Amino acid sequence: MNYKNQYQRKAHREVDFIFLTLLPQAGLSVREEQVKLSHQMLDALLEGNIALCDAGVGIGKTYAYLVACILMRKYVAATGNGWLCDKRPIVISTSSIALQEAIIQEYIPFLSDVFLSAGLIGSPLKAIVRKGKEHFVCDERLGVRLEAVREKPKNELQKKALFSLKQIYDMDEVPNLSSFDRRLVCVPKFCPKECPGRTSCRYQMYLKQARDPDIFFQICNHNYLLADSSHRAKDYKPLLTDYRALIVDEAHKLPEAARQMYGKSLCYEDILEICYFLEREHQGMAAKKLKSVFHNLFHVVRENYMAKGGPASAFHMTEECATVLEEGKALLKELTGKLRGVAPGWIRNQLEEAGEVLSIFSGSGKRYILHLEQDKGKLPQLCATSRKIPDILSGVLWSQGFPAILTSGTLKAGNGFSRTRQENGLGKEVRVTEYVAESPFAYEKNCLLYLPQTLQRTKHGSREEAVMLAQHIQRLICSTYGHTLVLFTSYSLMGSVYQILRDSLPFPMVEVWRNAQEEIMRFKTLENAVLFAAGSCWEGVDFPGDIVSSLIIVRLPFAVPDPLREAEKERYATLPEYIRDIIVPDMQKKLRQGFGRAIRTESDTCVVSILDHRAVAGGRYHEDVLCALPACQMAESIEDVEAFIRRQKQEGYYM
Repeated sequence: MNYKNQYQRKAHREVDFIFLTLLPQAGLSVREEQVKLSHQMLDALLEGNIALCDAGVGIGKTYAYLVACILMRKYVAATGNGWLCDKRPIVISTSSIALQEAIIQEYIPFLSDVFLSAGLIGSPLKAIVRKGKEHFVCDERLGVRLEAVREKPKNELQKKALFSLKQIYDMDEVPNLSSFDRRLVCVPKFCPKECPGRTSCRYQMYLKQARDPDIFFQICNHNYLLADSSHRAKDYKPLLTDYRALIVDEAHKLPEAARQMYGKSLCYEDILEICYFLEREHQGMAAKKLKSVFHNLFHVVRENYMAKGGPASAFHMTEECATVLEEGKALLKELTGKLRGVAPGWIRNQLEEAGEVLSIFSGSGKRYILHLEQDKGKLPQLCATSRKIPDILSGVLWSQGFPAILTSGTLKAGNGFSRTRQENGLGKEVRVTEYVAESPFAYEKNCLLYLPQTLQRTKHGSREEAVMLAQHIQRLICSTYGHTLVLFTSYSLMGSVYQILRDSLPFPMVEVWRNAQEEIMRFKTLENAVLFAAGSCWEGVDFPGDIVSSLIIVRLPFAVPDPLREAEKERYATLPEYIRDIIVPDMQKKLRQGFGRAIRTESDTCVVSILDHRAVAGGRYHEDVLCALPACQMAESIEDVEAFIRRQKQEGYYM
């Protein structure tokens, strides 16, 4: 490599020393692609660029960017792009609590110990997880809630969880805590200045700890990152300490987080929460009227949009909806005025926010995409999603000029990163670099891709389709002696196929619905079971070893049409262009996520079957499928599947 100065050369030599000598001495394996990835990330950080890094399964991208960050802070001052006194932290944004905990409890302590022992750093690496107020306990609100439930019948596990909050202030650490209790005892959005517990507030103590100047890494989720960016854009007090670089891990989830952050929503549970606190403020009549009007509002909306599967997604104004929306707006305005000086300001703020949502839904503006989602009580939730998410991300994040790394296993779709650039507001950004770190796993040796030519074309959603798929799935399960994960794109189809096969397979069968984690753990304890799954099981779940030796993808994971995609389609002149630029890349990303459940370690072996006639040789999306997946052995007959399994598995596999 050609480096600009001696300090850059020294930083890169240190990357090689760390990954090729130091970390192997500490027990880690050498992975060439991991080393290359860390070099690329370091260059982006030192040169002030934005790196899109697609990291295959097993690369070890977390160590790659942590090492790059440590060396960036060590050497950036010497390169002329920073100052010796610059001790601003680095922000790592992720989408999952599990990854946040792994980074702060495992990765950073390990690197800190290794680097200290080698003399690469002079003091331990400090990190802190930053979360929103809704994750932490307000002692004043907790006291009120404990008094309210002390003598009342309540689920014992939930009650025990609630009382444990007197010792634990991070509610994410408390299992069995009900969502309703969480909402009632969390730190409110707007804390009153006159709060009697302010001096001893555990949340204020946490914030003081977070402002420690020696903090090297601030770790947060995507929503918190975006909330901080919004504060900065509006000249509000930032949530995060000023930082000098940003790492976005699980970056494929950033656009969805942005849609949540920059959208607005209202559900009946929001209204019930407001009513609860109004009653605590002795405003029972106001609470009663609010509850009555909005109970009617949500039921009228549901009746106007009810379909067999729940409320229709798109919202279109009807005369009945217009009437109840105006009634709701009028009441919220009335209560906001009457409660001035009587109820806390944060309650009035919640009333005003609810009024904003109703105004958006009753107005004629095109700023938002209006749609409905179904809440836990099967009532519609009013959702307004901004049409300008890419522009917003460009403005609040990338235009600020700091270096950034966006990494995930599914940033690349097909032949490039164009879809990722478009979704994240990077289409016009000149500082972007792209890098693909291929998985170190030997897919050509350890993985067989089965695309059967015997698939019959049946009517989508029909009984004939379910029967046809069940026959193929049964043959595959028997060929691999269980050890199977079957991924569906539809819960309805999953249920139909499961019912057909339930009494005909000689292997334990597990079906994942609502209690996903419990069922997944049960599946892992069985030796040769079959797991039927959909939804969240397409990503983020590991099945190492022989737990899954056969992955069956029932259909190509094309997204279900919804109002957001319909709005996106409006930007395209023709349907084929929209399919090429949006629909196919999104399918490829989802397919890669599902494929990633098959092989999780270097020694794993697996058959991956796709039971969709559009994926087979000659099918409409055959080339798109092959482009999305790593190169594997190919098979078109079940006999080839059986032969592959016999070659790969030892005798004990069949016991």
